[in-house]
Amino acid sequence: MKRAALVAGAVLVAGTLLTALLSLFATPYDPVAVVPGALLLPPGPQHWLGTDGYGIDILSRIMVGARIAAAVGVVAVAIAAVVGVPLGILAGAGSGAARQTERRTGWVSGLVMRANDILYAFPAMLLAIMLAAVFGGSTGTAMVAIGVANIPPFVRVARAATLQVMVSDFVLAARGAGTGPAGIAGRHVLPNIAPVVAVQASMAFGMSILSEAALSYLGLSTPLPTPTWGRMLNEAQAYLYTAPMLAVWPGLAIGLAVLGFNLLGDGLRDLLDPRLRETVR
Repeated sequence: MKRAALVAGAVLVAGTLLTALLSLFATPYDPVAVVPGALLLPPGPQHWLGTDGYGIDILSRIMVGARIAAAVGVVAVAIAAVVGVPLGILAGAGSGAARQTERRTGWVSGLVMRANDILYAFPAMLLAIMLAAVFGGSTGTAMVAIGVANIPPFVRVARAATLQVMVSDFVLAARGAGTGPAGIAGRHVLPNIAPVVAVQASMAFGMSILSEAALSYLGLSTPLPTPTWGRMLNEAQAYLYTAPMLAVWPGLAIGLAVLGFNLLGDGLRDLLDPRLRETVR
């Protein structure tokens, strides 16, 4: 069952990413061209998912929306990981050193974690609104806002994993051999916490897609005329009674993408965690 969840997640993620990649080269129709003679067409041979209130092919818009969601997810997760993982290692290594040497290095972990708690309490949506007010709503604004909001989970995960590695025998041996903190972090800590970070990245990717959809729904992400899944949901509100499928398609795309990354993260956790590995077989 757990293996099936991993496979299902991988298939959904691959489908989302392949759709995004394909949209870079071709879409069935122009995703921004208004066609007055093709308004609200139902699904059919010419338009597999139908058309919207402007006569635009929905499948083409879904494909471009996948590209935007994937781009925001990649950049946001990269921002969160590049900032959060080093901070988590620093906090974990500081706590480990404090326990081993009984000196004053524990303040590093305390400072990092208290700052992390403050950032964790800051809503991502409020940060996006502030950035949009200063720089205007854009894809970059959404990337930065979502990336910063995802830093605290990476810090916590990296710190918890680092604490386990720091008390291992090979780290004690490396410290006894004179290896400095940077060497221990790069040679021993980072390779051993990489699986945990990979799982967190998969989870964060799904949440980034959901957050981007929420921001674009509010008009704080990619501006017109580029289609996004969240804006498609916003525009579908006017047709909920006459053409409800306009809301179903982008909602289904968001749900499947987020579900795929969550299943993939759960599967990777079960596969990479040695305590759970035997139960996956």
